[in-house]
Amino acid sequence: MIPSRLLRQVLSAGSALSLAGLSACDLAPAYKPPTFIVPASWHGQAPFAEATPADTALPKDWWTLLRDPTLNNLEARLTASNPDLQAAAERFIQARAMVVQARSQLLPHFGLAAGASDNKQSADRLFRYKGETTATEEGYQGLASWEPDFWSRIRNNVRAQKQYAQEKAADYAMSRLSLQAELASDYVQLRGYDAQIAIYSQSISYYQKALDITRIQFKNQAAPRLDVMRALTQLYSTEAARFDIEAARQVTEHAIAVLTNASPSNFHIQPTEILGFSQPHIPTGIPSGLLQRRPDIASAEREMAQANRRIGIARAAFYPHISLAAGGGFAQNGFDLANLANSLWTYGASFSLPIFEGGLRRAELQRSWSAYRETLDDYRSKVLASFKEVEDGLSLTDRLYKENDALKKAVDATLQTQQMTMTLYQGGVGTYLEAIFSQVQTLETRINQVQIATRLFQADVSLVRALGGGWDVKLLPTMDQTLSIEPLQYDDLHHPSPVGDVNASQHPERFNNLGGAAPIAATAAGNRKLSPIASPGPMPSN
Repeated sequence: MIPSRLLRQVLSAGSALSLAGLSACDLAPAYKPPTFIVPASWHGQAPFAEATPADTALPKDWWTLLRDPTLNNLEARLTASNPDLQAAAERFIQARAMVVQARSQLLPHFGLAAGASDNKQSADRLFRYKGETTATEEGYQGLASWEPDFWSRIRNNVRAQKQYAQEKAADYAMSRLSLQAELASDYVQLRGYDAQIAIYSQSISYYQKALDITRIQFKNQAAPRLDVMRALTQLYSTEAARFDIEAARQVTEHAIAVLTNASPSNFHIQPTEILGFSQPHIPTGIPSGLLQRRPDIASAEREMAQANRRIGIARAAFYPHISLAAGGGFAQNGFDLANLANSLWTYGASFSLPIFEGGLRRAELQRSWSAYRETLDDYRSKVLASFKEVEDGLSLTDRLYKENDALKKAVDATLQTQQMTMTLYQGGVGTYLEAIFSQVQTLETRINQVQIATRLFQADVSLVRALGGGWDVKLLPTMDQTLSIEPLQYDDLHHPSPVGDVNASQHPERFNNLGGAAPIAATAAGNRKLSPIASPGPMPSN
């Protein structure tokens, strides 16, 4: 056995030689991310997005801006146990292991070999050697090999793998942000369905009372049977619409269950009657800062850096390939191996230089340059798309905010109109057709207002996602941090030490219980109820 101290010294010396040997021969082009000329401010500015000096960045737990404890609980569950997010974390760990694999080529490789055989010749073979027909052969030896990295081919591969690991860390951050935004949007939609169901239920109760009044009017011959049929149609069609919303709510609830690692069969979120979310203040910063806050942009930039390194690898293929190897040990026809006369050794070097390969290496170099330019185009496309998402979000929140405010006023007006037309009908002045028209308009306006409010809060969530959700490129692990193990590390291999903000569970078996129930917590709506609507009035007496 080679003493560990000596082995460590040999590895350190080999690494130093490799790094020192013509280290200036880095054939990769000088890399610098492109600098874009961007506007000084966003074009679309929502009226509630004015930043204050003390509040210029989104918090990492941005969903708390909606002030809903149930949503906070669900987001915590997703971040800890979502299977897609855990898979993204494992891809980062795999990328870190690939960094170690690439770096191992910089160091000398040592090995041991041993073998034994028992051989017998045919006694009747022509020209057989006149000796023993049987013989044994045993031997063992040590092996060593090393490839000097004169042209930085190996080092550029190591750097590319480190950048790939950083790319996977950014992909994890983007996956986390997307899943968190999907959950928040689904939860807002769920509460929007709750509010619609409450409005439908309230309207159905009102229509039932109106039907009772109409039947009494018909019984007293103060109204035709047509009015009764119209009242029945209005009642049943509204009940059918409520069933449709209830079905949509269940489907959305199932989606939330899956996002939080729970089986939908045992997952139910208690309904509320109103949308109680707070309108969040969303600081938008300046456009140039978006390049540092979007994980997908950081991922595209790291991919571009890798493509730049691959150009250096393609260039190195034009230069000589040199490798060193040595071996030594003992071999004998017997077991008396520890004898100097039975020793053996070998050492040497190999050298290869391409002369003519029909354009193979030039084609690879040309391809690597084109691949690099492709990543430049992809990066620019990603930047433009992210700018569009922010501008869309700002414009959408601005218009939906104004639309929701106008619809709130329209709801008040239609509720009063509904009450007045029903009062006129009971007094024999108006027709039931006018009352039905007013009821339909009131219900449609109230439902439309809730739908617009739901879209407004979902637009807030989309805007937060477009702005990066409080993430910053500084959260990426450094290139040195991407290494998951040291050359002489033989323990703690199952789970490497976490780096950056990538959190992979070290006990995935605790997520095998899929029967978790929905959280029982306060909601943004609290105990607030839907505002009652005026009763149709007392029924006429016979």
